Amino acid sequence: MICQIVFPSAWIDASALESTLRSSCAPHGPGVYEVLFRFPTGCRIMVDSAVRLLSLINQLSLSMRRVRLEFEEGEAGTMGYLDRMGFFDHLAKDVDVLPARPSLSAAEIYGGTNTRLVEIASINPKDRDVDLPSRLTDAMMDSCGNRPDAKGLEGAAWTIFAELIDNIFSHSSTQIDGYAALQVYPRGDRVKVAVSDSGLGIMSTLRPAIKTEFPSLENLSDIDLLVEIFRQGISRHGTDRGCGLKGSAAKAIKYNGELDVRLPNIRVLLTPGKEGYKPNTAYCYDGLPLIWGTHICFTFRLDTNR
Repeated sequence: MICQIVFPSAWIDASALESTLRSSCAPHGPGVYEVLFRFPTGCRIMVDSAVRLLSLINQLSLSMRRVRLEFEEGEAGTMGYLDRMGFFDHLAKDVDVLPARPSLSAAEIYGGTNTRLVEIASINPKDRDVDLPSRLTDAMMDSCGNRPDAKGLEGAAWTIFAELIDNIFSHSSTQIDGYAALQVYPRGDRVKVAVSDSGLGIMSTLRPAIKTEFPSLENLSDIDLLVEIFRQGISRHGTDRGCGLKGSAAKAIKYNGELDVRLPNIRVLLTPGKEGYKPNTAYCYDGLPLIWGTHICFTFRLDTNR
């Protein structure tokens, strides 16, 4: 079966990506041997969807499916943006790109020249980029420097990025590199930082330990348990370890950040409340088309005085 995924002629953030996937066939589904992604005129891919989409496409390639990407506008459209952010530098070599892959990488030519963009960086334990958290933080603060809480936000941001990237090195057990990228959207008064991996996922590593370490949480759904991970800092290693995700969430709350967490078949959008992330401040989705791994995006406002 050929699975066709056709994006709308609009801005595609992570929510629009998920909506498009839900309205299409599941690309990882049984019987699917080919997946076609179509990007029509006017389709504009945002950084959170680009990083997530890159992971999904490379997963499909690894699972021996033929994958084609068709860009109606060619390099004049969203293909040019993806090239600029390094998407094709990390795309599996056997993925077909129409009309053609860029002959030269715009990310290699212009990389580091735009203070509002951190091009897609691979996260590979064999070739660790120790400067990546600092690059993400510096780019974020270049645009968030007018916030009254900028000094505190800078330290919090570095800790968040370092923790999330370290989680990929330590826990994902992935055959595919993880990815991270940042984009500032001045018109939307937002900066988005996306981190993605194709590993086991939080639930696969946590569920086996819940019965002994957190018996009171054993009957929670995956979505409710995911919220508790960020509220309580629960970990497969027990109560004294693995609380980095809770700390990251707490810092995001303090600085009015939004948190988007996508696991293999569920997604939770966490919004800050007076007492932190709670089930009633989360938008929850389950039964989603399979995407391996853990995909996280933080969104911060550029200036809280506006």
